[in-house]
Amino acid sequence: MEMKVKIAMGQLSALPSKEDNLKKAAAQIDEAAAKGAKLICFPEVGFTPFFPAYNHDVSKFDSAEPIPGPTSDFLCKKAKEKSIVVVASYLEEGYVGEYYDSAICIDADGTLLGVTRMVHTFEQDGYNEKFYYGPGHTLYPVYETAAGVVGISICYDAWIPEAVRALALKGADLIVVPTCEVVSVGLPPSDHVGGTSYEAVCTMQKANAICNGVWVGVSNRVGDEGVDGIEYVGSSFIVDPWGHIQAMANDKTDEVLVSEIDLNVTRTVRQLWPMLRDRVPETYESLLENYGSEPYYHSDRVKL
Repeated sequence: MEMKVKIAMGQLSALPSKEDNLKKAAAQIDEAAAKGAKLICFPEVGFTPFFPAYNHDVSKFDSAEPIPGPTSDFLCKKAKEKSIVVVASYLEEGYVGEYYDSAICIDADGTLLGVTRMVHTFEQDGYNEKFYYGPGHTLYPVYETAAGVVGISICYDAWIPEAVRALALKGADLIVVPTCEVVSVGLPPSDHVGGTSYEAVCTMQKANAICNGVWVGVSNRVGDEGVDGIEYVGSSFIVDPWGHIQAMANDKTDEVLVSEIDLNVTRTVRQLWPMLRDRVPETYESLLENYGSEPYYHSDRVKL
């Protein structure tokens, strides 16, 4: 069965206006479709500057929308016009005053298939996520689309192996990762060297691809958005199920990264590296325990 499909990662630098960013997104959808792509994924909360970089600024909630809402309506119309699957992330207001880092999946006929809310929220300088949104509980849905069965793993979720594994076990052929990565996140000041942190991003997604036998596409924002010199590293990329980076965008400017993937590779990889087959779930009970729920030291031997 022919399973080759072109996919696109829409790498964006955010302008102050959501409307202007949506115009940029629409132009990238046009470009991706013109190049034959059947899916495009945009960065994490990619239609506004990355507001979690600001410390407890309640005005940032003003960009939130319900789903369905104006942004999903706009993108559904565009997806139908260009016959392309669209994955887009933005701040969702669920209940009144309750917010989520969410991504929508729109099929190529313009149908809004559903919403994935990020489960794991990150907290660090430049990433004040726990103030702006809570953990979503959409339980890792996958979507049957014109571009294959797609799972969405938003930014920090894609660093949690169990979250990505859940998508693979539900049948995802392709896992797309709307993200927001800078060069130096997570490193002490002495280690702020170019590429070190992003090398970890690439390694993590290679591991996700290998351990689950899936394609992984990562869409990142790019450029300096004027917050304390934070510069987003771009370099959106696509990884095959063998763990090879098949294509990577530049690290300076907007780009529509288009690459053809062969979903049949999943079968070949899983035949030779059958990690999903060889799982023994009944031995994993301890994975359901919270870290620190049981002491890992003996109090009579460790001085507190």
